[in-house]
Amino acid sequence: MDLTQGTLEEKTYRAKKVMLWFGIISLIMSFAGWTSAFIVSSKRPDWLTDFQLPNAFIISTILILISSITFYFAKQALEKGNRQRTTILLFATLGLGIAFIYNQFSGFKEIIDAGYYFTGPTSNITMSYVYVIAIMHILHVVVGLICLIVVIYNHFKQKYSPTKMLGFELAATFWHFVDFLWLYLFLFLYFFK
Repeated sequence: MDLTQGTLEEKTYRAKKVMLWFGIISLIMSFAGWTSAFIVSSKRPDWLTDFQLPNAFIISTILILISSITFYFAKQALEKGNRQRTTILLFATLGLGIAFIYNQFSGFKEIIDAGYYFTGPTSNITMSYVYVIAIMHILHVVVGLICLIVVIYNHFKQKYSPTKMLGFELAATFWHFVDFLWLYLFLFLYFFK
């Protein structure tokens, strides 16, 4: 397919999608670097081998996966022209995203209550990696929430329709990426000790 063909709108649509994917690929590389460093560092003599991820991380994993489902159905509702259902599902996604972040911080509290801090005399390299990986992911979820708020705002301004959904699709793609990234990170941290 010749990418130079099509209307200006079609070219813009393709360009914005490609730029999003470039960003996603760079994020994949960043998190691959952190998880690789985690693996390399696990050879250290002071590495914890018996740590348990907080239960709040399990709950947050379930919440973020459900949020991906609600965003998917919001897109389906928009494609069918059902604005009310789209609105409800977008707000459900927003609420689940906020609940995810809340549970992540509850997980950090569990880690601190277990005596592991990010830095200082009671810190541990293992848990410091868990903090860095989780916090970096939370920052990306915050970006996803900002995108979602923009989508909700534009939805109320009626900027989306079944034939005009670029911003909605870009936000949905990023949201699904962030969701599945956390699933990967959670499974990695849960099984790789």
